[in-house]
Amino acid sequence: MDLKELIRKNRSYRRFDGNHLIEKETLVELVSLARWAASGRNAQPLKYYINNDPAKNELIFSCLEWAGYLKNWKGPVKEEQPTAYVIVLLDKSISDDCYCDQGIAMENILLGAVEKCLGGCIVGSIHKKKLAEFLKLPPHLEILNVVALGKPVEQIVLTDVGEDGDIKYYRDEAGIHYVPKRSLEELIVNF
Repeated sequence: MDLKELIRKNRSYRRFDGNHLIEKETLVELVSLARWAASGRNAQPLKYYINNDPAKNELIFSCLEWAGYLKNWKGPVKEEQPTAYVIVLLDKSISDDCYCDQGIAMENILLGAVEKCLGGCIVGSIHKKKLAEFLKLPPHLEILNVVALGKPVEQIVLTDVGEDGDIKYYRDEAGIHYVPKRSLEELIVNF
């Protein structure tokens, strides 16, 4: 798969095959890709909590909020929930700021997942205190984001933003997920 195809297939998947287990070795490989990411001042303050245990997955899932634009959807049903997670942490004993490190690292994780015919979603709406307690994290590790992973079972279609300028993603009656994207002419200010 070339880079352009890899990037286009890297979507925010929110429905997965709940029977497709992701091996711990795969999660370690994905974190290895994050480890190679650029880091502000090369401080490398990010740490990762990986999980593929079904019982702990349920606890992690209970701490997440899903797809804010889909008002009548509370998240994937049990059979479509992620089968693995990478929780991105800031080690405050190293630095109080990670700049944009977690975005770069999570993109590497997701691109690696797509290359393995997996997919994921970066979740930022997290009940952090509850999750930190579940995971028994020490106070110097701050939860930044959760990357939910699995084998996608949903179709995602990229579309152009319409005349109305609405950028909200949506699903049609068949459950196909549409993601409007702004045009290059709108993005490049000196086009």
